[in-house]
Amino acid sequence: MNNPRKTKKGQRTVDRREFCRTLSCAALGGLAVSNLIGKDLNLENSSGKIGKSDGERKDKMSKKIRAVTAKVISVKGTCGAGHKVGDIITFTEKGVEGKICIHALYSMLPAVFAMMFEARFPWLENPEKKTHPCTDAANPVVFEIERIRET
Repeated sequence: MNNPRKTKKGQRTVDRREFCRTLSCAALGGLAVSNLIGKDLNLENSSGKIGKSDGERKDKMSKKIRAVTAKVISVKGTCGAGHKVGDIITFTEKGVEGKICIHALYSMLPAVFAMMFEARFPWLENPEKKTHPCTDAANPVVFEIERIRET
């Protein structure tokens, strides 16, 4: 965030990917973007560490996320939208590729955006993957949401 961009009107902006990597959602409370421009944010938890180790985190984060996929890993009952195990939906900054039920999409988007912009869920064993159930309790479809990084 050391190099804010200028817009046509002369306003400074922050690259959203850089912003999301630097600042967790929990730390956003009460902070305005205008206060963050040009500041070097060094966030630490009470133990003085950010996650497992700074080296591991920086190594993973150096590889940009190019997409997030949602793969159907289980279907119980009959899915009204016709989802089958193995169906894959791909989310990029440009759009959505693949067939997905509007109800599952609506409930899944917050998790997809969080995964796309480096959110960390402390309860996940693998921070690159999380599961997400659709909203139909009678015929549940479970998706596995995964970050796809550049190689």
